[in-house]
Amino acid sequence: MTGIVRQISRSNGGVPKYAISGAVKVEAQGVAGDRHNNPRIHGGPDKAVLLISAEFVEELSAKGYPVVYGSLGENLTVSGMDPQSWRSGQRYSVGDEVIVELTKLRQPCLNLDVYGPSIKAELYDSLCKSGDYTSPCWARGGFYARVLKPGLVIAGASITLLSDVA
Repeated sequence: MTGIVRQISRSNGGVPKYAISGAVKVEAQGVAGDRHNNPRIHGGPDKAVLLISAEFVEELSAKGYPVVYGSLGENLTVSGMDPQSWRSGQRYSVGDEVIVELTKLRQPCLNLDVYGPSIKAELYDSLCKSGDYTSPCWARGGFYARVLKPGLVIAGASITLLSDVA
């Protein structure tokens, strides 16, 4: 499975996150310069970066939600990938240098309420709504990843599955 990084985003905390122009370092703690309002809940080595499908952001926008890439708090907005197939333990190369490993589905977050109370129903399927945030819960709301190999990434880089989970 191969896709494209459409946008790399960061913020001083909260949502939205804003596009980074040019190459940026992705480190063990995440995208260089990215901050979190509540570091006890967001960020850290197992939630260093958040990936979300560009197609899903576009779908939400078409439904009238005031969202663009970065609005949902994602660091990597990726296209050409099927978030239904994302699973904890999968490893991906991002660009020529970075390797990430998916760790856990993003759970509903109060920060998203700025886009309206109904947005969470769009992000989480019935398994997620039941409180089961494990596979095969659909990753429309995003998937966190740890950074196994830091390096530089730029929008337009490829993101490629290196290893799947057994």
